[in-house]
Amino acid sequence: MKRLMAAAAIASFAAFAPHHANAETTIRVTLQLPEKHSLGQNWLAFKKIVEEKSGGEIKIQLFPSAQLFKDKQVPQAVGSGAIEAGSAFLGRFAGAVAAVDVVNVPFLFAGEAELRAATSTGSKMRNILDAAILKETGAKVLWWQAFGRNIYLTNGSAIRTPADLKGKKVRTYGKILGWTVQALGGAPTLMSGSKQFLAYQQGAVDVGMTGASAVKSRKLYEVMDHMTLSFDSAIEFVSIINNKFFESLTKEQQDIILEAAATVEKQLRDEIYAREKTIVEEMRSKMTVVDLTEAERAQWRQATKGVMERFRKENGDAAAAVLKALGN
Repeated sequence: MKRLMAAAAIASFAAFAPHHANAETTIRVTLQLPEKHSLGQNWLAFKKIVEEKSGGEIKIQLFPSAQLFKDKQVPQAVGSGAIEAGSAFLGRFAGAVAAVDVVNVPFLFAGEAELRAATSTGSKMRNILDAAILKETGAKVLWWQAFGRNIYLTNGSAIRTPADLKGKKVRTYGKILGWTVQALGGAPTLMSGSKQFLAYQQGAVDVGMTGASAVKSRKLYEVMDHMTLSFDSAIEFVSIINNKFFESLTKEQQDIILEAAATVEKQLRDEIYAREKTIVEEMRSKMTVVDLTEAERAQWRQATKGVMERFRKENGDAAAAVLKALGN
């Protein structure tokens, strides 16, 4: 029933909202976060470039803070044309394209440089995943929005090795992350980001899993006193546009949009990784930040090495292709 109601809402929104006028093209964008957030600022940068380069011929209209659609509704809303564009957590596409969860395979990327290369426009991994998202949903990926890398939170004691997670209830935000927790000896609990603070405060889970930026923005340091810099997986969002709408634009308009997308994609990734480092240093005065030694990190890699094979086995040819694109 909820799905039917959501579909009806999307259809009704599409029915009364014009896609674009002849003299001026308006691209409406649904965002989950406020404009002041880094992802919102990223779209504002895109808006500025597109509107300036098109001489005002293309207008970008933002609807932040989930005014129109919730995160889980964005793939369908954009793919169906109910709205022209939007941002969504990459994991929201896993139902249609299971291989997108590859970014959550632990320790798949050796470091920041490898992650940057894999997620950049035109990379082998991006070509496979972006094409699959387009085919399965009707949404064209314009750019990936970096959010940071995964870390763990605890209260009272530090997590340094897999043994420290044994038997612990761990907040997760994706299927593959749940497999990782299981491999580490913990019990995964899927939970939205907005519920973290209360869950940690009340002890609903023993361990948190999130990004460093969320520790600051959600003030999670008030309820958790240790942060382990595992950096074992990537947290990514995607900016998408309805493909039929995109193809209805002139070649010049399309080029303006794609060039702007490439520009803001790099800007955000540079900013996110720099901010991640700044936030980690800032958190050192508010909580105990655990930097894993190479020997400790090796234990994590050893414990979770089976997750990649499970991902490959359960997701078939698509998973095999994307892993091959990454040299695995």
